[in-house]
Amino acid sequence: MTIPIQDQILSTAGTLFYRDGIRAVGIDRIIEEARVAKATLYRHFPSKDHLVAAYLSQRHERVIASLEDVLRTVERPRDQIDTIFQRLFEKAESPDFRGCAFALAVAEHGDSERVVSVARRHKRTILDIFGRITSSAGIPSDETGLSLASRHLALLYEGALATIAVNRKPQSALVARDCALALFDSLYGTART
Repeated sequence: MTIPIQDQILSTAGTLFYRDGIRAVGIDRIIEEARVAKATLYRHFPSKDHLVAAYLSQRHERVIASLEDVLRTVERPRDQIDTIFQRLFEKAESPDFRGCAFALAVAEHGDSERVVSVARRHKRTILDIFGRITSSAGIPSDETGLSLASRHLALLYEGALATIAVNRKPQSALVARDCALALFDSLYGTART
């Protein structure tokens, strides 16, 4: 089965960007490793900025699909939180794990509105997922449609990603999970009374 050329370029670029950093990976290296002509790459991606945004958009879809799978297959809100952090721990155990691709991209390429926009959309979607979990548990939302609990849970998730990236300790995801579950238990008990 042949991979479409655009997917081949995106896969190669995504691997290189995440592993080596966006600034460290030039277009010529992507062309060489993807085994495509420069004109072919630019026909699909008019600039490196477009390629970085496409890589992040693809990664966004993959991460969100995984989180949506948790919401679809795990029934209880508390178990959904547990599973999300457990999956983060499992991902972080990979030697290839460098932390949050979106935070890394903004740190390196934050002058690009295109890149920042994809990263912000991703972070907002993560927050919305935790909002759906807390809402389904009956934890009240504020005027924005989100609960303070959902903001805390998202912050614990983001903090775990950052801590793992800096300290190279996947167990940080489990510490964040324990904090998230304690927070949920204290609020869920309040929401039911």
